[in-house]
Amino acid sequence: MIFGSSAPVVAVIRLHGVIGRLGPLRSGLTLAGLAGVMEHAFKLKHLKAVAIAVNSPGGSPVQSSLIFKRLRALAEERDVPILAFAEDAAASGGYWLACAGDEIYADSNSIVGSIGVISAGFGFPEMIKRFGIERRIHTAGENKAILDPFEAEKPEDIKRLTAIFSDIHESFIELVRDRRGKRLKGDDKEIFSGAFWTGRQALELGLIDGIGDLRTVLRERFGKEVKLRVMQPRKSWLKRRLGFRSAGGMEPLGSGWAGDLLATIEERFLWNRLGL
Repeated sequence: MIFGSSAPVVAVIRLHGVIGRLGPLRSGLTLAGLAGVMEHAFKLKHLKAVAIAVNSPGGSPVQSSLIFKRLRALAEERDVPILAFAEDAAASGGYWLACAGDEIYADSNSIVGSIGVISAGFGFPEMIKRFGIERRIHTAGENKAILDPFEAEKPEDIKRLTAIFSDIHESFIELVRDRRGKRLKGDDKEIFSGAFWTGRQALELGLIDGIGDLRTVLRERFGKEVKLRVMQPRKSWLKRRLGFRSAGGMEPLGSGWAGDLLATIEERFLWNRLGL
């Protein structure tokens, strides 16, 4: 051992799960939940790079954007590169997060892409008629109750929602074009259609830079002595004692079961649409 020598360090931030709040008490990946982890990662001594391990089917475009912007701001402030690694999926908002990387890697079987916007829900207008339930809703503002699940959909409401989605989609497209630039090789209509691909196919389209896993790529880049420091959110003593859990936020176990059930259904839908 040579005293005074310092092995290169790479901070690893795990971005796993659905992005945004999932219910009244559950939270997925959010800027609030990750801010401390990201700040700490970029302050490590002997830091050579930050690696983000992405495993997400997507979620909130706002939280995707906020997390992405904070990562890029820290990388530029500290002059530290970010390497992104897709695991099972870097799809939709998950790919948005991966684009924070100066380089993106994936397994040949990872699901990558889905550059689009989706909204899914349920409608119950026939159910309340069947059971003789009277819907009572009062608003100030003619558009305050659009897309009420207990009312039939109206063409004007769908048109308004589609316009909002188109605007978000365009923001997503601009971000991918800015981050990937000339590396994109496929047809724009195909790439930005909302379709998703395997890692091998994504490489051919220029959505990623290579096939490889985090440990192997980082050891090849920085040497076998590289130290991988996995960043973990800190919990207070009280939260640990009371059995609080975190997925980007904190909540007591066993509370809000109904909200958790709906959140679990929504989360399962996001993964299922990718075949995972």
